[in-house]
Amino acid sequence: MRYEMVRRHQADGVPISNVARVFGVSRPTFYKAQSTLADHGLAGLIPQQRGPKDGHKLSAEIVGFVDELKAARPDLTLPQCIAEITARFGITVHRRSLERAMARQKKRPDSL
Repeated sequence: MRYEMVRRHQADGVPISNVARVFGVSRPTFYKAQSTLADHGLAGLIPQQRGPKDGHKLSAEIVGFVDELKAARPDLTLPQCIAEITARFGITVHRRSLERAMARQKKRPDSL
């Protein structure tokens, strides 16, 4: 849709304000699409995932630490693991983030 919007202005000569209105976007949105297309081509117009792509707090060192804790004390609960992480590394980790990191660790074939 963004490509067609920019193309309509460039190829057909339709004024930017008209193109933006027809496509239901603001003029700044049009200018951003035009700039992105000029800088990165069609690939730049493909929507990208927003936000962090990975757990930025949970490094391999921390996940390894939790693995060692679990191996030494299998009955250790998640809140206890989080308390140990806070004591050792000085960071606060959300319970769900730790669950996800542990699940990713189990899925990796090189972790066997």
